[in-house]
Amino acid sequence: MNKNRRILRIAACCMTATITLGSLPAAVRADMPIAGAPAMMSIALEDEVKNTFQTASAGISLNLADCVSAASQEAAAEPESEYADIAIAQVDNYVNVRDAAGEEGNVVGKLYNNSAATVEATEGDWYKITSGNVTGYVKSEFVVRDNEELAKQVSRRVATVETETLFVRTEPTTESDVLGMVPDQEELTVTDESVDGWTKVSIEEGEGYVSNDYVNKSIEFVTAESKEEEEARLAKEEAERQAAAAAAEKATAKSKSGKGSSTLPASSAGSSTGNAVANYACQFVGNPYVYGGTSLTNGADCSGFVMSVYAAFGVGLPHSSAAMCGVGYGVSDMQPGDIICYSGHVAIYIGNNTIVHASTPESGIKYTSPVNYKPILAIRRIF
Repeated sequence: MNKNRRILRIAACCMTATITLGSLPAAVRADMPIAGAPAMMSIALEDEVKNTFQTASAGISLNLADCVSAASQEAAAEPESEYADIAIAQVDNYVNVRDAAGEEGNVVGKLYNNSAATVEATEGDWYKITSGNVTGYVKSEFVVRDNEELAKQVSRRVATVETETLFVRTEPTTESDVLGMVPDQEELTVTDESVDGWTKVSIEEGEGYVSNDYVNKSIEFVTAESKEEEEARLAKEEAERQAAAAAAEKATAKSKSGKGSSTLPASSAGSSTGNAVANYACQFVGNPYVYGGTSLTNGADCSGFVMSVYAAFGVGLPHSSAAMCGVGYGVSDMQPGDIICYSGHVAIYIGNNTIVHASTPESGIKYTSPVNYKPILAIRRIF
């Protein structure tokens, strides 16, 4: 938008110069002496014409230079939108990214619906794009470019904490009450940036303010998946499914032999190991929330709780809710034992539209329903 305005401004400058030249006296614009005039007069007039034209031209050149300079200064003063040259896929499922601008190009990746890419160049009706680890070409009809409103709808504005412990306050002042605390490198969803020097973010305790001095803000898009990434993901998912099936078979065999009893809930949805994780986590409801803690009995924070529950099943997880958004593999259908990720928070799904989590210092470890009581960022499955 700003780029187009500058182009129009320069075009207007050029048009003004053209009109100015066109409005010079006819004698100045003539390229011949006046008929019948004495030679000396003709020479004098010619000199006057040259001087007048040079003066006018010089003035126009200066004005045009000033105009272009002003447009350049405007470009420097107005930073380009963060959403400039962003293209959003608008397809039923995905559009192929190819290594050449044409249907004959080899597929190097997939750009899924509502995923974003940066447009590097245009070749006919194809865009050269970069998205995630994929660079290639997509047909322009399958993406929407330079639509800031759509880009904001499909993206997430993130404030990443850049200090060991950051206070989230109820109001945008250092004198206001502390709503909650978040650790270094936590990624919080931004909900408002209208207050100078402060950013409103979402955490488990609600929405509060953090100082801009201690966060790094960015835009998070879903990006393309390369062929290699897709193959690795599918192989990992298949291995996880096989491991879950083996665990379920083992649990069933133990139950039939009388050497053990199943702890599956009545619904028995999902894998047996996932259900075992959910059941184990529920034992600690009522225990305290402690910021930075990892003890299931004496107190844990949200990520410490999930980490310690999974540690009992031999799975090592990071003590960070932001990092847990990348563990296991992503799914869209929730099953018991799945890790549910929110802005600045994480929980374990136990079935029946319910999670168990270390919520706040006031409430401790508790159940919450429905699961989407706040926007879900990711669902990650380990078993």
